[in-house]
Amino acid sequence: METKKRILLVEDDIDVITVAKTILTKEGYEIDTAMNKTEALEKLRNQKPDLAILDVIMTTQFEGFELAQEMLNNPEFNDIPFLIQSSIDVLVTSKATVQQMAREYRKDPNFKDLQVLLVKNITDGSAGIDYKDEGGKSHWFPVKGFIRKPVEKDKLLEEVKKHI
Repeated sequence: METKKRILLVEDDIDVITVAKTILTKEGYEIDTAMNKTEALEKLRNQKPDLAILDVIMTTQFEGFELAQEMLNNPEFNDIPFLIQSSIDVLVTSKATVQQMAREYRKDPNFKDLQVLLVKNITDGSAGIDYKDEGGKSHWFPVKGFIRKPVEKDKLLEEVKKHI
């Protein structure tokens, strides 16, 4: 018997949790939830999910980003793919690399003052985030993809199936 694929949903909005959990459970996924970075790290350690979906703003403005970076930098978690769930618009590009594109956006007067840039290459699907911390320092990290809030069933399932 095939075991169910496990997804960790890191989100502090109970309405978003309810919607996403309902959609994913109906598709046969096992869903664990965490309301913040601390809970998420504990569940990542104990549950070893096949995929994580991370909200951005929870206890702090960039808590989801901090969790993502911790996952990428920790050998215990860096093989767990994750998606970022956000209501922030994703900027798309077909240029060389998404990181280069984010740097170009940072030079553009229309985008340079934005706290957060979500960038996705429409050609190869690569994606990443460039955000400025409280001190104005820019941070970059790659992500598997984005899920838009409010959650749309078809788009959520499409992203999840790509990475699980």
